[in-house]
Amino acid sequence: MRSGKLLLGVNIDHVATIRQARGVAYPSVLEAAKVAEGAGADAITVHLREDRRHIQDDEVKALCKQVQTRVNLETAVTDEMLAIAIANRPADVCLVPEKREEVTTEGGLDVLAHFEAVKYACKHLAAAGIRVSLFIDPEVDQLDAAVACGAPVVELHTGAYADAEEGQVGHELQRIVHASEYGDSIGLHMNAGHGLHYRNVQPIAAIPQLVELNIGHSIVAHALFVGLDQAVREMNSIIKNI
Repeated sequence: MRSGKLLLGVNIDHVATIRQARGVAYPSVLEAAKVAEGAGADAITVHLREDRRHIQDDEVKALCKQVQTRVNLETAVTDEMLAIAIANRPADVCLVPEKREEVTTEGGLDVLAHFEAVKYACKHLAAAGIRVSLFIDPEVDQLDAAVACGAPVVELHTGAYADAEEGQVGHELQRIVHASEYGDSIGLHMNAGHGLHYRNVQPIAAIPQLVELNIGHSIVAHALFVGLDQAVREMNSIIKNI
């Protein structure tokens, strides 16, 4: 159960996506992180993908040194990514599934199917002083597996809720509510994210067990019209005044 206001982690991957489209040096991911922090972001999230399609290794290093709040580094469960995380020591590492051909992360990490690898990653990241989070679907068996792996935090995948047809939104919301309640009851720190935007975030933000939401694409998209500072402030206002 959270105490105080819901936290906002701002994912700035797609600032890098814009840069990579032209292979130039701008826009700066580090500058975007500073603007987001100035606008009230409680954490900066980036996903270092195996194919380096947006965020680059040197940006992870710079962010971990210069971000004033927290860096939440999303990575696949691989030896390469664990080594990068341990070398840079962000505050948080969120372990996620990854397929090179996907446009964005398509589902939660199947902790049950990859139990030993996830447990190994949790142990070694924790030994380096890094808090570990698992990005999982809102399912009880995955929550139990997260605890068994030694992960103190989970981020519930909200993509099915965000993409649901009108008649299924309530069902998907209830899955997240139930998972949040259950995860909190077994001692997990509960976060959520994926596909959340300015028009669908309120019901998720109202779930009292959730501590932090990680939101990126919709904020960066809105920033094209109002600027990043204003886009972050607007999202913060929505989620912290439920």
